[in-house]
Amino acid sequence: MQAQIQALLAAVGGGGGTGGAAMGSNAGPNMEVAKLAIFNREVGKVEGFITACRLFLRMKLRGATVEEQVQWVLSYVQGGSADVWKENMMEELEVGEVEYKLAEDFLTCLKKEFGGGEEELVKAAELRKLEQEGRTMEEFVQEFKRAARESGYEGQPLIEEFKREINDGIQKKLMEAENLPASIEQ
Repeated sequence: MQAQIQALLAAVGGGGGTGGAAMGSNAGPNMEVAKLAIFNREVGKVEGFITACRLFLRMKLRGATVEEQVQWVLSYVQGGSADVWKENMMEELEVGEVEYKLAEDFLTCLKKEFGGGEEELVKAAELRKLEQEGRTMEEFVQEFKRAARESGYEGQPLIEEFKREINDGIQKKLMEAENLPASIEQ
């Protein structure tokens, strides 16, 4: 997922600090975009898959019909029980049992089908294993925010988890501060 985002940023000049000027003739439907990874129902991967789909749909398939967008997403759902779900979904679409007004509605359905409660458990475990180590605080904060999404952690427990995972030297400085931070941003 991160590699896909980096490739997308590089394609639009987001990594080089050139603003939108680097887009040039590579903008719009002709823009090169990283190929989407196959989604095989692997626990913990649905959120990244959906985010990558959203990016692609917005960048390359904006003018396509909802049906074409849904079919494109389905083409990347492959393997095991994901194939069975895809076949059932395609049949329901073909006979008119289900219809989506927006591709986003379909992505919500996909998330409900494959995210389930397991996604939250995986995200919480990932969050608890995270450590700052050699990363800068800015890098760590971004990684922590990504891991915290849909982990079930909120408020004070989330702040405590954040404090536990930062480097010891920073923890010590925070504890010695006159005004203890009350949020991750602080």
